[in-house]
Amino acid sequence: MNVWLVRAGRSGDREDLALAEGIATIGWGELGDLSRFPTKADVQSALAECHPDANIGRLRNWAGQVWAFYQSISLGDIVAMPLKKRAAIAFGYVRSAYNYLEQYKEIDACHARTVEWIKKDVPRSNIDQDLLYSLGAYMTVAKISRNNATARVLLLVEGTPDSIARVPELSVDDTPEPPAELFDVERAARDAIVRLIGKRFRGHDLERLIAAILTADGYNVDRTRAGADGGVDLMAARGELGFDEPRICVQVKSSDSPEDVRAIRELQGALKNFGADHGLFVSWGGFRSSVYGEGRRSFFQVRLWDSDDLVDAILRVYENLPDEIRSELPLKRVWAPVAEDS
Repeated sequence: MNVWLVRAGRSGDREDLALAEGIATIGWGELGDLSRFPTKADVQSALAECHPDANIGRLRNWAGQVWAFYQSISLGDIVAMPLKKRAAIAFGYVRSAYNYLEQYKEIDACHARTVEWIKKDVPRSNIDQDLLYSLGAYMTVAKISRNNATARVLLLVEGTPDSIARVPELSVDDTPEPPAELFDVERAARDAIVRLIGKRFRGHDLERLIAAILTADGYNVDRTRAGADGGVDLMAARGELGFDEPRICVQVKSSDSPEDVRAIRELQGALKNFGADHGLFVSWGGFRSSVYGEGRRSFFQVRLWDSDDLVDAILRVYENLPDEIRSELPLKRVWAPVAEDS
């Protein structure tokens, strides 16, 4: 059994399809059905024909990933798919050999493996930093094995220590883990910020951080009394006295568990009780997949923030945050080169 990173597109454009249809899928649709290639060298030759300007290193890298998806992944292996649209990773078991799905050719998702998705929304904040680093490779397909990764991911997927006993000796093949220069430094930095927030701002301190962000963004913020919030932790509005629009009710959940649809519906009810225009739901543990459908139907009324959205908000207003908050959350802007294949 091995763990494989399989990305669903640079911007996550195939992730909804993958989760809905129970598949893992990659690009390179220009190659056609991969079953026509007897060797990895043949894949590389076809890629060279399709991309005459690509250098030999890039062609070799692409061919290795395509061949791994086609031939190296085995039935029963675990696929990890980092989600671009929320701060979570989906995990599932591979249930088929390679399939060529002609119907998805137009959206460049024709290369597929059937996957039984067991956990579709494991929050990144619940995953150890070294595993996140391995899952942060720029590559579309990569085997993840460092630091006993298979046993640890199996524990994440099944949640029982006994499941680790099923992990056999690691197989040896020609699919190494990606080199350090192909890891997403920006993603690793964001994960480190998330970990620091989780350490410094828990419980009501997370409310304090959200209040500081909204204040720095120009809102007049009022924190409700603990235990009598009526489903609302913060109220925010524009204007010196907080009377101007938009008027926002904010619910903050610091639990590591994803929130379900019931929570967002409770916030929608609170908007009417407080006479607010909009709602902001901040969930440190993210949201169940079903919540995003509800959130889309409430697009003009409610916004959902997971840990990634919270980092975005912090970075946007960081210079305007109070000194107390910045001392608890010290950050520094760093410029770094972009990997060639990113």
